[in-house]
Amino acid sequence: MQISSRFTIAIHMLTAIDVLKDDYKITSDLLASSVHTNPVVIRRLLQQLKAADLIDVKRGSGGTTLKKNPSDITLLDIYRAVDCIEKGDLFRFHEEPNELCPVGRNIHTVLDDKLIKMQRALENEMAQTTLADILEETKALITKEQK
Repeated sequence: MQISSRFTIAIHMLTAIDVLKDDYKITSDLLASSVHTNPVVIRRLLQQLKAADLIDVKRGSGGTTLKKNPSDITLLDIYRAVDCIEKGDLFRFHEEPNELCPVGRNIHTVLDDKLIKMQRALENEMAQTTLADILEETKALITKEQK
């Protein structure tokens, strides 16, 4: 099991949008260069982030900007914006365990609630970390590098 890289790429993009905004016009090409991926991937994620009302994208001379204050954007907001998981479930359970097997017949009963609790714990942790937290650490590292 692995959460899609769209999540970390989206965090990277939002961080770059804020950090680089004073020095560059924020375009999909610039973000693709920072992430080191294809601009098509970036454009797809920009659409999702825009649909989630986290960014504004202005074609032409406008570029991309954050629509909300970074302290108002949580990692959970980003996670949900870029559809990292299928049908809202972090853990994908195999569909049809063998009902003739005593383990197969009971595994859902044993695991379903536990998996839901684990997902909620992860989402609660994500809800407590904001983009502002990520920006603070990133900017501190950049400042340290420049010394």
